[in-house]
Amino acid sequence: MGTEPILQRGETTTSIGRIKPELYKQKSVDSEGNKKEDVKTCGKLNFTLQYDYENELLVVKIIKALDLPAKDFTGTSDPYVKMYLLPDRKKKFQTRVHRKTLNPVFDETFQFPVAYDQLSNRKLHFGVYDFDRFSRHDMIGEVIFDNLFEASDLSREATVWKDIHCATTVSYNSTNVFLFI
Repeated sequence: MGTEPILQRGETTTSIGRIKPELYKQKSVDSEGNKKEDVKTCGKLNFTLQYDYENELLVVKIIKALDLPAKDFTGTSDPYVKMYLLPDRKKKFQTRVHRKTLNPVFDETFQFPVAYDQLSNRKLHFGVYDFDRFSRHDMIGEVIFDNLFEASDLSREATVWKDIHCATTVSYNSTNVFLFI
């Protein structure tokens, strides 16, 4: 028993050897240094966040999008935004469709019922789409806002600008799969 290994802080021993927890940590997209130049963007999304303490609501106002790519033959798009408060996908909101524009002004407000102490576990997911009357709507891109307190403590309205990460469509046996590059 006198041959017990000397353990570093955070290590534990098992019958198969040392376990080093740092080897098993997942890296998030945002924590991988300055690899943001590898992400292809297709415009910007402007929105505001505020928390209504009295009614326990996260109030999200989608203001506008800028410099969206043209998805229609006319050189424009018919954009709209779908929004979820992850991890729940039950409650979904959607803006109105804005016809023939690459710089839509939405100016629409939505309210998510959520307790304030749950906000640190939540992410806002915005999907930007091009409306097509006779076929499947094209996904332009997405914004994932994973730290709701990044802009402020949400006691006052905080304005946020985020790059829209482009989606490309790949078809597998007539099933569309969206990839973000």
